[in-house]
Amino acid sequence: MARATLTGTRLRERRMALGLRQADLAAAVGVSAPYLNLIEHNRRRVSPLLLDALASHLGVDAEALEDGAEGAQIEELRAAATALPGNGAELDRVEEFAGRFPGWAALARGLARRAAGLERAVEALNDRMTHDPHLSDSLHEVLSAVASVRSTAAILAETEDIEPEWRARFLRNLHGDSERLALGAEALVAFLDGSDRAEAQVVIAPQEEVEAWLAARGWHLPELEPGQAGPAALEGEVAGLASAAARALARDWTQQMARDAARVPLAALEEGADPVRLAASLGVEVTVVLRRMALAPGSEAGLALCDASGALVLRKPAEGFGFPRFGSACPLWPLYAALGRPGSPVMADLQAAGRGGRRFRAVAHCLPRHPEGLGGVELREAAMLVMPLRGGGAQGGTAQVVGSSCRVCARAECPARREPSILTDAVMG
Repeated sequence: MARATLTGTRLRERRMALGLRQADLAAAVGVSAPYLNLIEHNRRRVSPLLLDALASHLGVDAEALEDGAEGAQIEELRAAATALPGNGAELDRVEEFAGRFPGWAALARGLARRAAGLERAVEALNDRMTHDPHLSDSLHEVLSAVASVRSTAAILAETEDIEPEWRARFLRNLHGDSERLALGAEALVAFLDGSDRAEAQVVIAPQEEVEAWLAARGWHLPELEPGQAGPAALEGEVAGLASAAARALARDWTQQMARDAARVPLAALEEGADPVRLAASLGVEVTVVLRRMALAPGSEAGLALCDASGALVLRKPAEGFGFPRFGSACPLWPLYAALGRPGSPVMADLQAAGRGGRRFRAVAHCLPRHPEGLGGVELREAAMLVMPLRGGGAQGGTAQVVGSSCRVCARAECPARREPSILTDAVMG
């Protein structure tokens, strides 16, 4: 099956047909001209958000510019086929299947997406059931009311000679506690009613506020690129965050991203570049390059940053690779291996546990710092870049199976398991 024209080529042809300068189009969509040049020469993938903006300025539907829509469908089918090991699917005939039976192919892709969505819902529900303080408060209120009702009812049932005044008091207490129980149960049901919507999670922490803001901006802030307005241009958006802690974190991150942009130009971020060699050629730390690669416009890579305690301080998700919302992450992540080996890069191929089993290339590095000088404390920050491998998990070779956290990982025989999973192999496939 012939490959469709690449997205960058279509973009360039459309722009030239309209007589637009590359620099003018780049400025219109908020990216640098060198980065748009990389896209047009098919050396950078373009995010859906940026593709929509480009299509709008070029007066064409985004679908007309997409890079190999058929190729993306083939990858989806491959991922669906590898979700259940040993199913006998003829992967070498997937293109023929999609071409001869487009309806059945669409059904298979739809079922695979639905299964992935259900898995995300289970993860979200687990997070809320296990860690959400609002849920904990609601449960505590219900249990407290139940205990009060039980205690008062026991007194009334077991004591025969209660004076009328005390009996009336106990009945009033029983009525009040039953009202409290009803209200608490109603609030709990209402709270859990939305737990199956994985994408509708309530932001409850400053870190999540900042991550939600960055996600809404596509994880790239063009105002911070060299020659642009800088962090001051974002102050209005930062001031609109809900909490003072989130505003402080956002200001720290905009300063950090501006410093990274000054040290690693977008034009240096070629697709498939070796981050260790790139860091050496630019004279910067590897962690700077990993952050820059993940937060570049259109990047599909995920990013996890942690401190010396192992706590995640930034989570940019990658499609198909789970990041826990609360609690500890999977101890098998290369992120933690790098944390224990400061200065030494760690690279590993990973396969996400569960249905779909997408594969990724992870590169992690830890940077130690001594802000108080000799004899002072040592601080460590580790970064892990998670890059999707093409083919939806159909590549050969071995890969380390990892999850997001033990609670929602179905790999029962994992040597690093800390607690039983709420899932089973039968559920996950």
